[in-house]
Amino acid sequence: MAKSTLSFVCQNCGAAYNRWQGKCDSCGEWNTLAEEDTTGATSMPVSVRSRRKGRTFALESLTGKSNDAPRLPSGMTELDRVTGGGFVRGSVLLVGGDPGIGKSTLLTQATSMLARAGHRAVYISGEEAVAQVRLRAERLGLADAPVQLAAETSVEDIVSTLSEGAVPRLIVIDSIQTMWTDTVESAPGTVTQVRASAQALIRFAKKTGAAIILVGHVTKDGQIAGPRVVEHMVDAVLSFEGEGSQHFRILRAMKNRFGPTDEIGVFEMTGLGLREVSNPSELFLSERDLGSPGTAVFAGIEGTRPVLVELQALVAPTTLGTPRRAVVGWDPSRLSMVLAVLEAHCGVKLSGYDVYLNVAGGLRIQEPAADLAAAAALVSSLVNAPLPTDAVYFGEISLSGAVRPVAQTSARLKEAAKLGFGRAVLPESARGEVGGDGGLALNSIGGLTSLVAEIAARGSPRGNRDTGREGAAEKNATPARFRRENS
Repeated sequence: MAKSTLSFVCQNCGAAYNRWQGKCDSCGEWNTLAEEDTTGATSMPVSVRSRRKGRTFALESLTGKSNDAPRLPSGMTELDRVTGGGFVRGSVLLVGGDPGIGKSTLLTQATSMLARAGHRAVYISGEEAVAQVRLRAERLGLADAPVQLAAETSVEDIVSTLSEGAVPRLIVIDSIQTMWTDTVESAPGTVTQVRASAQALIRFAKKTGAAIILVGHVTKDGQIAGPRVVEHMVDAVLSFEGEGSQHFRILRAMKNRFGPTDEIGVFEMTGLGLREVSNPSELFLSERDLGSPGTAVFAGIEGTRPVLVELQALVAPTTLGTPRRAVVGWDPSRLSMVLAVLEAHCGVKLSGYDVYLNVAGGLRIQEPAADLAAAAALVSSLVNAPLPTDAVYFGEISLSGAVRPVAQTSARLKEAAKLGFGRAVLPESARGEVGGDGGLALNSIGGLTSLVAEIAARGSPRGNRDTGREGAAEKNATPARFRRENS
């Protein structure tokens, strides 16, 4: 028999070492190495494994008939939108999110709706007792749903129990970090245990056709804990996002083999659980502060759905040697680029000001079309000039100061017209893509300089700024300055 091999595995990236050390050389994290038995099921002698012959299998061509994978609708429209129309038979999904964000609530509602529709749904909790899951179901008003519950952490016991009787249509494992298998001699939650447990559950799903949802822990950075080996093994990775102070929750697909990866589902956390939001734009714009400088409405696209959201900017004089740049809900590198373009091509000096940018409602914007709205909000806050309350902004800013077109212009304009907006500021080259603008007044701009000059012309001094700062701001934002630079 082969001798048991012990090694030290990093719990952050999965790198293995022969001896313990404080810092992982692969990912740079400290105190993440844990001793594990990496022999596992491969303890067969090498001489025996080398004599084993592989079996032959048939090869097929690219041409042929392929049927669409049958889907099982969950009964929740927003969840089906993110998954691509429902759960695919034999698929495995990984759901991650911050503690207390509502992952268990979402999955309890999904399993209850499937059980009420006549499908066998099983909820297996490794972190809570059955009584705790029942209390949550009673609070949500789902106690009468025929969901089968269990509190178990052994993967072999789970597979053996689920193999009896009818095959479940949906299985929820909450969470994968608490599962353990006999084939690996490591503590639950380690990299080896998580990998082996996930692999056993994936084999069961592919063999029986049951859809399995795995709940994964996340780190302080919002990433799913452990190496990305589990994310590569599963068919879809869903991220449940939201701010603790907000009632909005965003379900986003990070990976999906059977559907789109840019769709989002919007929910609102209430006392009776998660409520689906069919029109997120009205929800994100419900608490707008009309007439306030530094706010601009961005017409964005999330997958196939247009979403209008408010961007809030605050530009304040700094007392530090290095000004602060704080961003919530947007890419910090994108903000640095917009600030550089404003200073290099528009004469807006922001080196003596702290800049804060926030996306209202807890939504995270990933597309570069928000550049124009962010620039408008920043200049509006700097010169104390409120933007028109009935205007939306979208467009990508290049390093030369030009405003580039973005995709799906017509969908953005239709959504803005439906919500009562009267005008839109968009790239000049996007006029040819406009179909039905819904009666909006279109203000097309070719460069960022013209937009900055238009906003600065409506500016007024702030009473709380000192004379030196105020004079510099007015000088940098005077329309005559832009006319001299252009001439």
